Amino acid sequence: MTKPPFVHESAYVDDGVEVGAGTKIWHFAHILPGSRIGANCSIGQNVMIGPDVPVGDNCKIQNNVALYKGVELEDGVFCGPSCVFTNVLNPRAEVERKDEFRPTRVRRGATIGANATIVCGNELGRYCLIAAGAVVTKPVPAFALMAGVPARRIGWVSRAGEILDETLICPRTGEKYRVVDGSTLVLVETDEHRN
Repeated sequence: MTKPPFVHESAYVDDGVEVGAGTKIWHFAHILPGSRIGANCSIGQNVMIGPDVPVGDNCKIQNNVALYKGVELEDGVFCGPSCVFTNVLNPRAEVERKDEFRPTRVRRGATIGANATIVCGNELGRYCLIAAGAVVTKPVPAFALMAGVPARRIGWVSRAGEILDETLICPRTGEKYRVVDGSTLVLVETDEHRN
């Protein structure tokens, strides 16, 4: 039996919004028209989503995050408290640029740390991990561990979020990885690890 979504009485969910089963929308959140939130998500206090923003299943969006038009979250994405997404590269208060929004796609299982900034127009790869306070200014490969200002890859992480050593074996799950072409990490597929 599926649980209906929960919306706190102080939150606003506008007409034309889809909210999946089991999702919880907490205090003072605002979901704008055309947005679609998947099942079993947690939408924290003071979160703003939309308009027209898709959020996959099983996402956790912590307090004080704004997902503007152009941002897309796939399943299982974690957005840490007060992380920031931009949508225009060169904003000016006196220049209208709504037709210049750049898309930002966050792939399945990615984690964005608290107070990190994601500059628009970049894709965050599957299961990457963006460190707290990092500033992402370019596309991020799958499984990359990114830190700094501007963010750079300082290592690799597993699907479980564990930092990988030179063996490229996840210490939590035993999953094995390999590097392809010197810059891409892939999971070594076995029958037990197929997703």
